[in-house]
Amino acid sequence: MTDDRADAERIGAARDRQRELYGAPVGERVRRITAGLDITQGRLARTLGLSPAMLSQLVSGRRVKIGDPAVLARLMALDAAVPAGPGTPPPAEEVEALLGRVRAARPGWTPGPDLLPVRSPDGAAAAVPHQVPASAGRGATVHRLRP
Repeated sequence: MTDDRADAERIGAARDRQRELYGAPVGERVRRITAGLDITQGRLARTLGLSPAMLSQLVSGRRVKIGDPAVLARLMALDAAVPAGPGTPPPAEEVEALLGRVRAARPGWTPGPDLLPVRSPDGAAAAVPHQVPASAGRGATVHRLRP
């Protein structure tokens, strides 16, 4: 097997694992958020509290897991706040306010292995089968982020 083929298989496996963990590959969520809010991946990384290089590794499938649960909660919160489907991004001041609330959010945690419902980028329901921040749930997150 060539190095390129082995690398492609590792990346494919990593994206499959991200789908299992988070309901969708991180790259799909990031592209949806950046397009929906008309922001750069670097700005998203700073909002999440993650280095741009690490976010790039996650998006490309070279890394699988988001190591900081608070970063995962912020990613899920933004994903839940972005309208489904293509459309015009919100006005810049609304985007800035949303990003500010997400940056300032201090997620709560739920004990136990309950499944957390999340939305995949195509709008289908998925479940995250491990402990994740309670604030990653759509209803609670959107409620906490709205002014």
